[in-house]
Amino acid sequence: MPYKFATRAIHAGQEADPATGAIMTPIYQTSTYKQRYPGEHKGYEYSRGTNPTRKALEDCLASLENGKYGLVFASGMAATDCVLRLLKPGDEVLTGDDLYGGSYRIFTKVYADYGIKFRFVDTSNVEAIREAITEKTTLIWIETPTNPTLQLADLEAIGRIAKSASIRYVVDNTFASPYLQNPLDMGADIVMHSATKYINGHSDVVMGALVMNDVELYKRLRFYYNTCGATPGPQDSFLTLRGIKTLHLRMKTHCENARKVAEFLKIHPRIETIYWPGFETHKGHEIAKRQMRDFGAVVSIVLKDADLEETFRIASRFKLFAIAESLGGVESMVNHSATMSHGSMTKEERERVGVVDNMLRLSVGIEDADDLVEDLRQALG
Repeated sequence: MPYKFATRAIHAGQEADPATGAIMTPIYQTSTYKQRYPGEHKGYEYSRGTNPTRKALEDCLASLENGKYGLVFASGMAATDCVLRLLKPGDEVLTGDDLYGGSYRIFTKVYADYGIKFRFVDTSNVEAIREAITEKTTLIWIETPTNPTLQLADLEAIGRIAKSASIRYVVDNTFASPYLQNPLDMGADIVMHSATKYINGHSDVVMGALVMNDVELYKRLRFYYNTCGATPGPQDSFLTLRGIKTLHLRMKTHCENARKVAEFLKIHPRIETIYWPGFETHKGHEIAKRQMRDFGAVVSIVLKDADLEETFRIASRFKLFAIAESLGGVESMVNHSATMSHGSMTKEERERVGVVDNMLRLSVGIEDADDLVEDLRQALG
């Protein structure tokens, strides 16, 4: 019988060290490996290509995403870049108009210069995706829930569209983590993560990951991974492997706390709009119920009657929620998306999808929920 998620998070890809019996996968702090004869080795030649600590993490991640092959990178953007290397001039990519600012930046400021066209649509609208496909569309890139307005895309429906049109289908699963959602099971060809976030979970590593099932696709991506060299070192791999062992426990508490925070904010007089998929009023609520195991730990709010200066003042009054760029750590964080995660977008582009100056994105940590609610109460005034 296959092991369940919690067991795989702790054991998948990891065996006791054969030399010493060490339970934890060692940090193989080495750049190269001794060979018996030229070309005769134990599966490891040079640590840019592979490293035993990194390999254990890749195998664990693949298992948690119900995939066969995993690759980890020095950042989420390095993982994204590796996927985009599959494209050639003239190709078109269909993606969301509500998108992480870093993804938008690499799409429009880097790969667009190589003759690749990016078409931005409302990915919560399946028909909009179907209608936007052209004969040149070779990749669909979906982020769900989206950053920061938490829009939901129907992964199975989009998967059917991609398969019928023979289009490669990639899902950024960062906000959900493998604990809440497994896109490969819903038709995706590749799952991407900023493993900096929930997978590592402790705000001490920057890392990205890709997981897939197709061996030929894996070989091609692994060629770019090794050739271009944006791979993480063994120390970061060890820390992320350690962090992933408590992913299931952390995500349960993250989601429980987010629910309490969202319920408090929903009725607060200073809140004009709240984004959280757990509310029945959220337009993606039914999709979230169907394809996620819980509703996640990011809550975004728009402050009522607040200009940019007032929004900054409120953000600076938090005592537990740290003003920070990232999310998904055990500690709670608040992000001003317009100037931080989405700072590379123009004001017009941001506001078109709801990323306004008086929006704050909350990454709800695993502190005591009552303390987080009290921090919100005093900061909002």
